[in-house]
Amino acid sequence: MRYDVIIAGAGPVGLLLACELGRAGIRPLVVERNAETETEPRANGLVGHVVPLLDRRGLYERLSGTAGPPRPNDRYFMFGGLALDLSLLDNGPVYTLPIPQRELVAALAGYAAELGIEIRRGGAVVAVENDGDGVAVELAGPDGPARLRARYLVGADGAHSVVRKQRGIDFPGIGYDRTTARTVHASIPADWVDPVTGELRVPGFGPIRPFLSLRTEHGGFTYAPFADRPPMLSTVEWDEPPIDEPMTLVEMRASITRVLGADIPLGVPAGPGPHLLRRLRGGHTRVAEQFRDGPVFLAGDAAHVYTGGGGPGLNVGLPDAVDLGWKLAAEINGWAPAGLLDSYDRERRQAATRTELAARAQSALLAPGGNGTALRAVFGELLADESTVARVAALIAGTDVRYDMEVADPHPLVGYSAPDLTLRTGDGSVRLTEMIRDSRPLLLDLAADGAWSSALTGLPSRIGVVRARTTETAATALLLRPDGRVAWATESAPGPGEIAACRAALARWAGVEAPRAPVVTAVSATDGTS
Repeated sequence: MRYDVIIAGAGPVGLLLACELGRAGIRPLVVERNAETETEPRANGLVGHVVPLLDRRGLYERLSGTAGPPRPNDRYFMFGGLALDLSLLDNGPVYTLPIPQRELVAALAGYAAELGIEIRRGGAVVAVENDGDGVAVELAGPDGPARLRARYLVGADGAHSVVRKQRGIDFPGIGYDRTTARTVHASIPADWVDPVTGELRVPGFGPIRPFLSLRTEHGGFTYAPFADRPPMLSTVEWDEPPIDEPMTLVEMRASITRVLGADIPLGVPAGPGPHLLRRLRGGHTRVAEQFRDGPVFLAGDAAHVYTGGGGPGLNVGLPDAVDLGWKLAAEINGWAPAGLLDSYDRERRQAATRTELAARAQSALLAPGGNGTALRAVFGELLADESTVARVAALIAGTDVRYDMEVADPHPLVGYSAPDLTLRTGDGSVRLTEMIRDSRPLLLDLAADGAWSSALTGLPSRIGVVRARTTETAATALLLRPDGRVAWATESAPGPGEIAACRAALARWAGVEAPRAPVVTAVSATDGTS
């Protein structure tokens, strides 16, 4: 049997990619080396652009357990252990979704099952080679070796990706061999937590704000009181001697004392586990030299890993899955324009290297020594300025990444994720997010007289067309890709030049060369069909 797509790795990125393909009518095979789902605590949530992106896939309510759209953080966040006052911003870009990785995996696996996607566990990828017009994958499992064939293979198999190594793709970057990071779930004295602010008040040190990495001359400390879970405490120290013994709460307590110069009593965490009790020595920040090699693609940690950036791996990896998903589906379903699959490598490496910059900058701010202390003092002064906060918030959220849509003199919205406009249609008010949940290209006609949808007739049914009005942008028309990125926009009425520019964008991103049939249908805001 020859599959359209084999995905190596049933973590969050691999599963979301499988769901993206499943929504497009493609049934990939997901292969996972672990026989059972991992239960070890890993990431604790998602931050930034990825949260509204999941909302645009109709997944936010499923993952958050709450009704309604996500709301941006309007209080504070952190950058390199320095407080970022988000209250200075109107409609800031830093969204958060506090979901443990194991719950994220379980939710996405359940969604994949609803879509009829097969997940084959206990088979490790051991060899990858080109096979005619596709790829051959050799698996090793308890039932012996197996050889599978597919048009495409996606390595979403983690930082030590076998797929990446089999293809000989370099993974350049830097290693941090001086650091020792410790993380635990533990109980702490209840009367040490301020019931109003949530601050941890440590005798001999002072108040510590929750979720804000604190840097002292002796290391770093973070207190994270997640809901419905024991508090998580983390330390980072430099130049510690190696330790061979298993991690203990006693060791963690001693580390906290060294970092803060004050003691925090730690008890065994309450409630069901698994609970964190982890020590990690060193770390890496790396971005793969290429994300595509012929029929093979890399996504998630297989393509990029980060240390010192607040744990952004999933925040970058899940958008990898969305970007690659619609492009693979377009290719397999026969409407992809030339070069569409190549744009995955260009766009997602751009996002990954931008995150690498943020991670390395934060590592410098957290590093020990007088130079680091001076740098923090200067940077802290800059963070009192609203414009600086806005730029750093966009860097954290990933909203400052602008893709090249190959448009001459592009509108300011082009290349960015579309704002979640409130639209007025014949069916009432609706969010733009709800209009693009079917993962189709969308022509949004915002002209008062529906001039743009009248000028661009005969579009195939796989392209949505919506006539609406809004007061939230001066644009008269937008062309959105299936991932919600603005491929083309204008504030003008449809003249020959603007129509030609829109048709060029339709050809580049939606595979439409020249609409001919004079058919115009306004799309219902309810079902998005034409």
